[in-house]
Amino acid sequence: MEGRNEDLERIPGWLEHELADKSAAHASLARPFLDWFLLRRARQRAAMRRHPASADRDLRRRVSVALDFLAWTDQRGLALADLAQEHIDDWIAGATSQRRYLIRYFLKWTTSRRLTCERTVPSIPSQEPQNLLDDDDRWRLLQRCLTDDALPPDVRAGGAITLLFGTSTQRLCHLTPEHLKFGDKRAHLLLGRHPVLLPPRLAELLRQPAEQPQVRPQLSRAHPGPRWLFPGMVQGKPISTHGMTQKLNRHGIMVRTARNGALAALAADLPSPILADVTGMHHHTALRCVAYARRDWAEYLAARAADERQQARTHG
Repeated sequence: MEGRNEDLERIPGWLEHELADKSAAHASLARPFLDWFLLRRARQRAAMRRHPASADRDLRRRVSVALDFLAWTDQRGLALADLAQEHIDDWIAGATSQRRYLIRYFLKWTTSRRLTCERTVPSIPSQEPQNLLDDDDRWRLLQRCLTDDALPPDVRAGGAITLLFGTSTQRLCHLTPEHLKFGDKRAHLLLGRHPVLLPPRLAELLRQPAEQPQVRPQLSRAHPGPRWLFPGMVQGKPISTHGMTQKLNRHGIMVRTARNGALAALAADLPSPILADVTGMHHHTALRCVAYARRDWAEYLAARAADERQQARTHG
């Protein structure tokens, strides 16, 4: 089916596996929450966007949090209809991670179905980026991607793009040959509206899948659909975001830290609108990333200047 998003369509099967040891009451809430609320909106967004947002992992988390919340209310003998604001506050305060804030999506749906009264879930506290890959390790991994023939070609290319440009895995998986522009001496990759210059070795890694002839399905006269720089196991479909993430991680390129390191480096040099366009992040996130990177750089320069003054006094 044209426009079918395989990452999204796998989620109902995942949910059935998750519900295997859950009560029928919880299943009767989780299924419509996913089908009528989360998936409906996600499919609409995916159909309208050239680069679909990475939704499958987010949707799984929202459903998982809803199931955790239902187990939590059962342990306290609470019915959904009896939920008070203090119960929501207790739920949020009962964990150190931000995961529990995702209950806002489930409560929005239960309120729309009149299963709960309207309650407030506080905003997620602002946090600075964590788990950054420092520049030395990032460049070492990038060098490995560009030169290590023992790595699979798709790992080398996908890892290099992540390490250089901080591109979201969803956008990475949906790259096609049309995103590449080869000139006489230079090659560019179109990420958003802004083409980025490719190192020659990365350009060559991408040239092979870009110029590989398209295979037409033997049992169909239909056009085989778009070609992908990172094809998946299903004919005519790209590799899934989960599959690409797992593949890179297995080869020592931890996607989250690699991407965070690239974003921090880019944010120090690029204005936030361009950063958001190239990386696929929300413009508000790009603003925060730029503010953090430039403040961090300013603090580094100030500390370095203080050290130089101290050394001058010592040797003066």
